[in-house]
This record gives sequence, C-alpha cells and structure tokens, in this order.
Amino acid sequence: MGDVLIALALGFAGGIASGMLGIGGGALFVPGLVIFLDVAQVRAEATSLLAIVPVAVVGAYRQHRYGNLRLRPGIALGALALPGVLLGTAIANVVSEHALAIAFACVQVVFAIGLARRAIRGDSSSGSE
Repeated sequence: MGDVLIALALGFAGGIASGMLGIGGGALFVPGLVIFLDVAQVRAEATSLLAIVPVAVVGAYRQHRYGNLRLRPGIALGALALPGVLLGTAIANVVSEHALAIAFACVQVVFAIGLARRAIRGDSSSGSE
C-alpha cells in the first residue's frame, strides 16, 4: 500500500510539474521511481513512458486552449521521437543499469545548467511559429 501512495504522490506532483513547467516524464517520474520506489532504471524509464501519455495529452490540450501550443514544432518533435524511442528502448535493454543511470543523470545536469544559465541571464523567447 505504501508503494501505491508514493506512486500517487509522484503522479500528482508530476501532473503539477508537467502543467506548470512542461516536465514530468523523464525529469520527474524516472528519478522518483528509482529513488522512492527502488525501481530499476530501465523499468523506471519504461513505466515513465506509459505514465506520461495521459499527462502529455491533457497538458497539450489545456495549453492549446490557452494559445501556447506550437503545433508544427510539436509534430516535428513527435515524429522524430517515434523512431528515436524505438532505437533508445533497444539500447536501454542491452546496456547496464549503471550506465543508464549515469547517462540519465548527465543529461539532467546538462539541461539543468543550460536552463539555469538562460534563467539567470533573463533570456526569453516569444516563440513565434
């Protein structure tokens, strides 16, 4: 029962973070599953992929209603992500859990540094389509 409560809390927090910050899947669900539920890295990644589907659909719908959705870049990202996820899942199932955990952490750190620099400089983009 404790695992279910933790998963519910992660899901709720992921929904808030996704709606507010555009994160939730890999950025929140994977570390949450690994740290709080002791799920292996590759299983956490797979579980996160499933969990993010409804989050992404509802979040994109709501953001579209606010006029924030950039349809063409979103479709382009999704179209190329499909073959990428096929390759990525194949790789994830042949490399060690340790290598996956290190790679995941490195990606998170690189993005965190880039986003922090941008925020500190005050850069923003109107993002016209």
